[in-house]
Amino acid sequence: MKRLAFCALIIAVAVPAMATTVLYGWENGETVLGVYPEGGMIATNVMAPDPVYAGMHSLKLEDAAESGTPQAYVAYICGLTDGDVVDASFYCYDTTPDVEPSGRIWAHYVDGDVSAYAGSAGGSSVYSTGIGWELLSHSWVFDSDGGSRDGLVIEARTYSTAGVIVWIDDLTVTAPAACQIVLPCEPSPVEESTWGTIKAMYR
Repeated sequence: MKRLAFCALIIAVAVPAMATTVLYGWENGETVLGVYPEGGMIATNVMAPDPVYAGMHSLKLEDAAESGTPQAYVAYICGLTDGDVVDASFYCYDTTPDVEPSGRIWAHYVDGDVSAYAGSAGGSSVYSTGIGWELLSHSWVFDSDGGSRDGLVIEARTYSTAGVIVWIDDLTVTAPAACQIVLPCEPSPVEESTWGTIKAMYR
């Protein structure tokens, strides 16, 4: 990863219960907010002939860890309080049925910023199955652990050996409107009122 650039919530859509939804498709050339362990994942913004779900770009994740489960941080939701619900999903591309690579959506808690790890938040029990593009999703109910954490980081994980690859595209995050959603992007602020218009812009 050559650079690390954060952008706050830039696209807002009204949804029930005073929540905000954002859609991010890596169309601006960025990659991730961070990886763990350091050097354990190679994140690259790619175009065709690499697999792309929609638009012209996707995120290529190559497992570079000698062991364990490397993680790419794709979104950071801060300002959460107990009981807040965060929903997230992304499309994962994997064409190796029943064997590695496998992608998964997961999350961890933080306190103060994206690098301040404060415990696992768990995630979906579903892995990519190797049939091409699949939607991976999960919902989290925030637990501040007595005020020791205030944010959630959404992860794209690989369950494989060094050198294998998955692709990620069309990340969607829904969180309470009072929170801030931080993405790996630098586009200009845009305000839209319809979900269809926003999807068209980022596809």
